[in-house]
Amino acid sequence: MNAAARAYGESRRALPVRALEADVFRRVNAALRAAGGEGIALSRALADNRRLWLAVEGALSDPTNALPRPLRAGLVSVGRAVLRETGDERPDLDFLLEVNESIAAGLLASPPAAPG
Repeated sequence: MNAAARAYGESRRALPVRALEADVFRRVNAALRAAGGEGIALSRALADNRRLWLAVEGALSDPTNALPRPLRAGLVSVGRAVLRETGDERPDLDFLLEVNESIAAGLLASPPAAPG
């Protein structure tokens, strides 16, 4: 591995988990945008979006997940809407992009202060 690739990998490991998670949503969105709304590139981007949301749903369903139960339930509902749209014959890409960007922004927002 060359020095630049090693440095990139090391810088990625230093990022907080939430920033890495937000990056995944942004990468999926970049692929959706680059696909141009048709063809094999769109099929791949939609498949990646589906895998992402299935992973999110799995993480939210984990009994050890520390997020508050109402937040997890809300995110699962959003995820199911995204999965339905992703599987549609003509998915609403603007909807998918907006949801993914909103989730990425939420991941990067400062977490609420702990009750004192």
